Amino acid sequence: MSMPTYRRRRMDKRRRAFRFPIKFVLLLLLLAAMLAYPFVEARLTPKVDRHNVLISNLDPNLKNLKIAYVTDIHQSMWFSQARVNDLIRQLNGLSADIVILGGDYATDSYTAIRFFENLPPINARIGTFAVFGSSDRDGPDTNLSRLMGIMNGKGITPLVNNTYTVKRGKAYLTIAGADDMKNGDADLDAVAAEVKESDYVIFVGHSPDLLTEMRKARGSDGSNHWFDVALFGSTHGGQINVFGKTPFAQLRPRLGNRYTAGWLEENRASILVSRGVGTSFLPARLFARPEIHFITLKSR
Repeated sequence: MSMPTYRRRRMDKRRRAFRFPIKFVLLLLLLAAMLAYPFVEARLTPKVDRHNVLISNLDPNLKNLKIAYVTDIHQSMWFSQARVNDLIRQLNGLSADIVILGGDYATDSYTAIRFFENLPPINARIGTFAVFGSSDRDGPDTNLSRLMGIMNGKGITPLVNNTYTVKRGKAYLTIAGADDMKNGDADLDAVAAEVKESDYVIFVGHSPDLLTEMRKARGSDGSNHWFDVALFGSTHGGQINVFGKTPFAQLRPRLGNRYTAGWLEENRASILVSRGVGTSFLPARLFARPEIHFITLKSR
């Protein structure tokens, strides 16, 4: 016996009414996930970017030398001491010969001091070096002196418009570092004057916009090819990166989107702009996952 037509219609209406709320709830859940994801991405364990850098006529003693690089930690209420400790454990696990820190350690020069006071030991076979970002230089000069003293006490060599030469076997490698260009006094001519074209030079600066002055600077022998590798941060990879663009004007390189993140080759030098690990403005990242770098020197 078939069901009366009016009953079938009533049941069909009930089914349609039941399906509509399910679709609506699923849509709300999808939107909520999309809104929440950037806050999740910002808290992901930094991925390790492993990259071989080719240097012309690299001395055999420097071949396979390993450098770990991390920048833009921005310790704050969003990036706790526990996360800093986890980051250093991850960094130490790479067993690098040299560790380089790229600046912006906390929110200002006062919190940068506390950052290094509480920083766990960093393991590096040859040494650990650091430059300063705009946040670290946001304060009186006395803060910079105190900060550098604490870093030296932790076995970290600060670089402010100067160079430091390390030895591996019978070969030498120069680590060059510039002051922050926004709140500091970056002097690229002074840095370049300490090296010559035949030296093996790793340059470290906080912002890729330093490249404008680096291209004008000349080494002690007059060459404009005075560095082999340049390491930068500051941009956070845009932090919120949509089709290569970011809503945060302060994170846009003056040199253009090409310098937002990643590896580049210019004038026989390898250039890295890191996405870093921390955040500014919002504790969120989109298509700009936190990263640290493990760099191996190879002969070209």
